[in-house]
Amino acid sequence: MRNRYVKFTPILLLFVFWMSAPIMAQQGVTPEDYYKTVFVSQTEISPDGSYVAFTRTTIDVENNKRHREVWMQKLNNGQPDGEPFRFTDPTVESSGPQWSPDGELLGIQSRRGDDENSVRFIRVTEPGGEAFTIEGLDSSPIWSPDGSTIAFVKEPETEEEQEERAGWIAPDAITNTLDAERFDGRVITQMQYMQDGRSEWLPHPSINKKRQLFIISAEGGEPEQITEMEFNTGDVEWAQDGSRIYFSGDPLEDDEYNDDFTRNIYMIDLDSKEVSQVFDMEGTQRSPAVSPNGRFMAFLQSDERGAQTDVMITALNTNGEPTGSVTNLTENWDLSPGSPNWTPNGNTLRFSSQIRGNSHLFEVNRTGGEIRQVTDGERRLSNFSTTENGRLMAYTATDAVTPAEVFVSRADGSREVQLSRFNEEWMADRTINPAEEILWTVDDGTEIQGWVIKPVGYEEGKSYPLVMKIHGGPHSYYGNTWFQAFHTLSASGMFVFYPNPRGSSSYGHDFMYSTKEQWGFLDEEDFLKGLDAVLEKYPDIDEDRVGVSGGSYGGYMTNWLTARYPDKWKAAVTSRSISNWFSWYGSSDAQGLTEYEFGGYPWEKQELYWDLSPLKYVENVEAPTLIIHSEEDWRTPITDGEQWYIALKKMKVPVEFVRYPRSSHGLSRTGEPWLLVDRLERKRSWFYHWLNQE
Repeated sequence: MRNRYVKFTPILLLFVFWMSAPIMAQQGVTPEDYYKTVFVSQTEISPDGSYVAFTRTTIDVENNKRHREVWMQKLNNGQPDGEPFRFTDPTVESSGPQWSPDGELLGIQSRRGDDENSVRFIRVTEPGGEAFTIEGLDSSPIWSPDGSTIAFVKEPETEEEQEERAGWIAPDAITNTLDAERFDGRVITQMQYMQDGRSEWLPHPSINKKRQLFIISAEGGEPEQITEMEFNTGDVEWAQDGSRIYFSGDPLEDDEYNDDFTRNIYMIDLDSKEVSQVFDMEGTQRSPAVSPNGRFMAFLQSDERGAQTDVMITALNTNGEPTGSVTNLTENWDLSPGSPNWTPNGNTLRFSSQIRGNSHLFEVNRTGGEIRQVTDGERRLSNFSTTENGRLMAYTATDAVTPAEVFVSRADGSREVQLSRFNEEWMADRTINPAEEILWTVDDGTEIQGWVIKPVGYEEGKSYPLVMKIHGGPHSYYGNTWFQAFHTLSASGMFVFYPNPRGSSSYGHDFMYSTKEQWGFLDEEDFLKGLDAVLEKYPDIDEDRVGVSGGSYGGYMTNWLTARYPDKWKAAVTSRSISNWFSWYGSSDAQGLTEYEFGGYPWEKQELYWDLSPLKYVENVEAPTLIIHSEEDWRTPITDGEQWYIALKKMKVPVEFVRYPRSSHGLSRTGEPWLLVDRLERKRSWFYHWLNQE
């Protein structure tokens, strides 16, 4: 029987939602609770372990923006001494805390007034000290081990001012421009003329100055540019004796036709200013890390796109050069390591990695052997920092029912203490159900993992709808972290099911790339069998009231599943989705994705590109669909949403198309708060309307 709500007039329907909002707010999480959420990041423990600095972000609702401050927690022998306190001026934006080697200065990113230099320092040893700049330093500081010199990376300044429309007319254009001052269009000859997150078109790359490496005295003065590379420099690492600096860069970064991994590690001798390439290896080398005694270097190595990333190590001679062979420390480890860091004794390397929906810290001996997991728990840890002696470490942690907060522990993960509790007050008035793990097996024997959240106020024996959520990527992952969108659906009386199908990260390299050239056809089994497993385990779910939703790859799979299995879904919400791989290829800023994942260009793989396009099957769609897309999404451009919308309208499938202005592909994570919260409510209310029709 159809739910009586659908017979209400629009005004009456709004009245019902308005009347139910206070009840829902008392029971569970609402979209508007995003405004109350406090976000923590960028944890930095001081070298002596007496303070933890971190960035605290809140939402300025009135001005529709995020406000960032640097906060501090004093420690006494690894235990909190008092409460966390604001360390920076609340009237300005501040973030990115960085300690000087002696722990007396805290560097921050904070723009003040008309001053274009956002790099500031505060003396921690003097309470209430005013933030100041170091003359000549206007980029993030990278301190030498002894603290006497600071390295930084930036674009070199020139005496010539760049024209307002520099690069708008490609210098290699064949067509003539009659009046360059009046012509305000674009003449483009490069492929990369758009970039997600930037509203304006990119200028011709010939005008872009490359970021170079500079050094300056810690006392300030005139900075010295020490590199003149034809590519951008990054990954800066000092030698322990301060005589050399290592960095990485890709000499083929401007070659639009280069599909190989070609980033290298370089070394510059600070006396001679001579630059040399450190390794003669295929693939990409990055993230150099020199051991405390200066005798070894660890780094990350990837042979090619889609290949395993490994932690490598080599011995260094007195000139800072590799002495011989390079050893792979993670050769038999199937997970993906993050950038390596040395423990103070120089015997162990540590790195973070995703593992089965979690994220934790791992370590391996310098000589190789077993890779050990340092931290544990059904949660995600990030932003690790360690004291100079390695005794303490600070980090952020989040799980399925808690936004990230700041923690400190011993180096082995023991004696952990939670330092911040910014979200406890507003969450105390909310009922938040835990995520329950569910496992199932697909035909090839692969085990798939997912999670289920029950509705707020769940009563056994009562019938409930379910929404299946699909993550983006596909090489991303769901798991034990805070997702407000899931809890807003739970608060509206729905089960929420979120799986990690084949193609997800955190389950090993082979699992992550198992969908290559099989998007949709392979992974659809994971979703359908997962749904069957959930329906079997939770008999109170009404199989006739199941919705599906996702963004990016999740939007693609939402389109795919509603088109290929129309009888499964009562409603759908598809965000920043893909419906037609041919149009996507010509309008996205990321063509390399399908060139690798689908094994070639669209004209080489015409049948495959069309077979994997949901638009091929769109005539089957029956589920009422809400389409959400950002106007300035260059990763999955809005033309794909437009095609899906028109097709559904022509077929008279109930459909709404929400187009968000001033928004990129990352609207759901970093978009304007008003729009982000509006998006949460539209998804909630769409499913609330359609899935309550029993």
